[in-house]
Amino acid sequence: MQPSDFIATARDLAQSSARGRPRETNLRRAVSTTYYAMFHCLAQNCADLLVGGAGADRSEPAWRQAYRALQHGTARQRCEQPPIRQFPATIQEFARKFVDMQVNRENADYDPEGIYRKSDILAYIDAAENLIIRFQQAEPKDRRAFAVYLLLHLRSR
Repeated sequence: MQPSDFIATARDLAQSSARGRPRETNLRRAVSTTYYAMFHCLAQNCADLLVGGAGADRSEPAWRQAYRALQHGTARQRCEQPPIRQFPATIQEFARKFVDMQVNRENADYDPEGIYRKSDILAYIDAAENLIIRFQQAEPKDRRAFAVYLLLHLRSR
C-alpha cells in the first residue's frame, strides 16, 4: 500500500460525481482516506528505516511487525508533544498535519452533523500529498529518528 494510492483514491472519491456535488459519504471517505495516506506513509517509513526498504536483505516478518507497530493514538500524542520540536521543520509540519487529519478523520467518520465541501476536501488532499512528498524527501537520519520517537517507549530522565 503506497501513500500515493490512498491519495489517488481520496481524490477519486471527492470528484466522484459526474453532475455537481459528490455524495457526502464520498467526501467523508475522502477525508478518512487522506488521513490513512499519512498514516501509512509513517508506518512504511518506520518499517523501511528500522528494518530495511524494498530490495533490502530484511526479515519480512520483522518488517511487517515494524509497519504494524505504529498506533494511531500514540502517534498523535507524540506529534502533539514538545519533543517534536527537535525535528526539522518538514517533519514538524507533517506531524501537525497528521494530527489535524486525524481529527478531521474522526469527525468525518463519527460526526453526523459535519458539513463537507468538495473544495475543502480537495485542499486537504493536496496539502497531505504535498507533505507526504516533502516528508519522504527529508533526510533518512531524521526520518529514522522520528520513527524511533513514534514507536519506542519514552523514558523520563
